[in-house]
Amino acid sequence: MTSDIANLPLASDVIDALERWRGWLLDERRVASNTVEAYSFDLQNLFHFLTQHRGKQINLALLASLTLTDFRAWLAHSAADNIGAASRARAVAGARNFFRWLDRSGQLHNAAIDLLKVPKTSRRLPRPVTENQAQEIVALAADSLNDSWIGLRDEALFTLLYGAGLRIGEALNLTRADIARRDRITVTGKGNKQRNVPLLPLISAAIEKYLGACPYALKPDQTVFIGARGEKLNPAVAQRSLRALRRQLGLPDSVTPHALRHSFATHLLADGADLRSLQELLGHSSLSTTQLYTKVDAQHLSNIYRAAHPRAKES
Repeated sequence: MTSDIANLPLASDVIDALERWRGWLLDERRVASNTVEAYSFDLQNLFHFLTQHRGKQINLALLASLTLTDFRAWLAHSAADNIGAASRARAVAGARNFFRWLDRSGQLHNAAIDLLKVPKTSRRLPRPVTENQAQEIVALAADSLNDSWIGLRDEALFTLLYGAGLRIGEALNLTRADIARRDRITVTGKGNKQRNVPLLPLISAAIEKYLGACPYALKPDQTVFIGARGEKLNPAVAQRSLRALRRQLGLPDSVTPHALRHSFATHLLADGADLRSLQELLGHSSLSTTQLYTKVDAQHLSNIYRAAHPRAKES
């Protein structure tokens, strides 16, 4: 539990419930730790609001008594604090998860939380890089650092993200056992679902080159991508590395590790891949998520048309 939550006027029953809920999310539901932290932050926001709104110590009985008006007032207060719609929608999801867990575990029942409407958010289109930009990022990675094995690590990681369409968390969770085969890897994605993803020879070659230069002997159950001290590579380190590369190349801030995954999907679709196959490769549970990339491709074609057509130039 975060120190900020611990400093709030919470009764012991709420503190105990929070600890057990977080443990359930991490150990049983296998929810990513950063998602659990985000949910905890959102509950901290709710409890801060309730401290002022109700003026009482927060216990389970108070949480059970909250009305739809109370929850709406919380969202209105968050909006007044310039918390965006997407963040408020995530906060509702986190609060619902906590209250539903309390209900299932027999600690309290509150029907009002399920009546709360989620703030509407505009679904932004993915922002991929071009094929040339992706190749430039990969080519520059190995030459960008004085410590050659770390440069090779970044080259292998970014080649994997672009060449296989993995999420950054999926790539950093890969173990030596997961990449035992040269032609495909076993990926554990959201919801602890596993999928097999084919590997191009150049991806396997980049990973083997990095592992050959790595000064640490990695066991089968150890993660493939590690930091300078031999520990599992932190996503923030990978993001920082790519940030440095995009600055050298003069690329926009939208170029992130996740943008390489977007690029994988967009470029495959442009070259004729069907949506169902792409859905399987990306590990999307819903085809509607994969269909977003068709809009990206249509937008790209529209931009080319406007830039090239003689009559479009006249307008």
